[in-house]
Amino acid sequence: MAAVISFVFLLFSSLISAKPQNLNFVFNGFNGSEANLTTKGASIIKNSGLLRLTNRSHYVIGHSFYSKPMPMTKPNSFSSPNATSFSTHFVFAIVTSSSGPGGYGLAFTISPKTQFPEAEPEHYLGLFSSKNDGNLTNHIFAVEFDTVNGYNENSDTNGNHVGININGMSSEATEPAAYIEEGSGANKEDLFLESGDPVQAWIDYDGKKSVVNVTIAPISRKRPSKPLMSRYVNLTGVFLEKMYVGFSSSTGKKSSSHYILGWSFAIDEPAPPLNLSKLPNPPKEKSSGSFKLGTKVLIATLSSVILTLLATLFFLTLYKRIVPFERLEDWELDCPHRFRYKDLFIATKGFRDSEVIGVGGFGAVYKGILPATGGEVAVKKITRNCKEGMREFAAEIESLGRLRHKNLVNLQGWCKKKNNLLIVYDYIPYGSLDSLIFHPKDDVVLGWEQRLNILKGVASGLLYLHEEWEQVVIHRDVKSSNVLIDADMNARLGDFGLARLHDHGQLSHTTGVVGTIGYIAPELARIGKASTSTDVFAYGALLLEVATGKRPIGPGHFVLVDWVMECYKLGRVLNVVDPRLGSDFVLMEMELVLKLGLLCSHYRPEARPSMRQVTRYLNGDEELPEIENWGVFDSARVSELNSRFLKGLSNNHITSYRSSSLGAISYTSFDAGR
Repeated sequence: MAAVISFVFLLFSSLISAKPQNLNFVFNGFNGSEANLTTKGASIIKNSGLLRLTNRSHYVIGHSFYSKPMPMTKPNSFSSPNATSFSTHFVFAIVTSSSGPGGYGLAFTISPKTQFPEAEPEHYLGLFSSKNDGNLTNHIFAVEFDTVNGYNENSDTNGNHVGININGMSSEATEPAAYIEEGSGANKEDLFLESGDPVQAWIDYDGKKSVVNVTIAPISRKRPSKPLMSRYVNLTGVFLEKMYVGFSSSTGKKSSSHYILGWSFAIDEPAPPLNLSKLPNPPKEKSSGSFKLGTKVLIATLSSVILTLLATLFFLTLYKRIVPFERLEDWELDCPHRFRYKDLFIATKGFRDSEVIGVGGFGAVYKGILPATGGEVAVKKITRNCKEGMREFAAEIESLGRLRHKNLVNLQGWCKKKNNLLIVYDYIPYGSLDSLIFHPKDDVVLGWEQRLNILKGVASGLLYLHEEWEQVVIHRDVKSSNVLIDADMNARLGDFGLARLHDHGQLSHTTGVVGTIGYIAPELARIGKASTSTDVFAYGALLLEVATGKRPIGPGHFVLVDWVMECYKLGRVLNVVDPRLGSDFVLMEMELVLKLGLLCSHYRPEARPSMRQVTRYLNGDEELPEIENWGVFDSARVSELNSRFLKGLSNNHITSYRSSSLGAISYTSFDAGR
């Protein structure tokens, strides 16, 4: 009996003293780490201690994962297991060739497997394919560090972004690569990912709060106190009990070498710090030719250099006399890409009338196919016969050229040649929201779920403009014809020709009444001063327009907001719902949109919500406040102002428009100064 008791005691003691599974690791370089890492595809561990995911070969994929799976869920007695908190810190470098920009990028990855036989390169980063992209059964979480434009975008220029992805390449959140410089007033400093210099990245997930924080910085900087992105992401249901952590990378037509210099990871605690002084250095770009070949080229060059220089000076002098150089203005120096006029001429078939997809107040919009890439673009050709046309051109280049958001039209570039002013941006296949509501093709009615998703997208884009970009952007022309619908039926707010910028914390100095009747806030007519609140008023008109299927201003002195308010006061607000929807809508959602439209269209600017509040109302994160007394709304005053606008414009300021995308529509536009 005593022997049995002793055995049980020893067994119990051994269980108590057993060490738990090692849930953290750190690699200060990767020499001798082959046993702890799996490498697949183009991925290898170099003698220098670098983990190279891909070289500069085209259309290759590389994977490297920690060889032991990690417990990524915790038991929960009340529901399914919760996602585990984790933290990781790594240093990477993207080295391109000297011949031009590289691609595509790399991704920190948490996956139930380490091999992806059906995965594709390029935008899929070796994790997904066109067949399984977005499938819930993938159970993959990734943070991408991409050097070309986002997934499903037409152009591979001006990428350089960081994104949070779940089960596919459509990012839950994305931001241009940047870091917060300490002591600089929390200003973002751009970080060029493919510079070849080492970049630090920190990714932290709080399982209790379901929040992902992503932070980046140059290797010469300490960790910024404020992350680049902080996003609510519930990974419960994404994570399985055991998951592998690691990296995936790919190249395509454009290629780069992707390196990991050091890496640490931990469960339920901060990742162990890296010893940056011990990390290997990424290689510098080398010439593709041998020394012998380079010597021959150098000798041949030196033998003719004097003749070349003389000839160059001669032709430059002659050209300068015949064709004077064009002086670049300030806004031209900051533009992302200048197209050749010849390429745009070819793309639009010589700006043929058959390629026109829209006509605006300053010229036509053409569909084009770029001869170099075959990508579809929309080319806005502005008539440079007035000062206003030049102002719109410069404003759209300055503002839209630096903005990057999934719900804004992406500017690809521009061209200016003599009297030809051209803006090149993504071609949006479904055209404008106005055309889909009022002139649908084949009488296909835009469904309620699609309409609500579009309204949320516009709200997200306006929130980015008002609060989340480096400056405050007042759009000044929010309306259904300027909301374009992409191939995934997502909203893209465009036409920034009237947009104005000012710094956060400062008041706007923009004056002049511009916009479209029905979307113009009453105070704009009184004081002529645009603000984010005047954009909110226009968004309120858009909410009512989408829900009712009626324009803000109609024949017979019809004012949409007056009609909706009257029905609301009589307790019959659902009588205004677009009859083409029938009963195919969610009652609570429809009531929310209509009431929110009235609140955004309030006569008093201080009574309107901010766009951040609007997005919280639409997403159900906050309840819409009850307005007990609408007496201050003064709809009669609004009607009087609208009537005054129409009367004042009847002689001089009415401009006929067509949609800036597909389909012909007529608008009344008011422009009395910018």
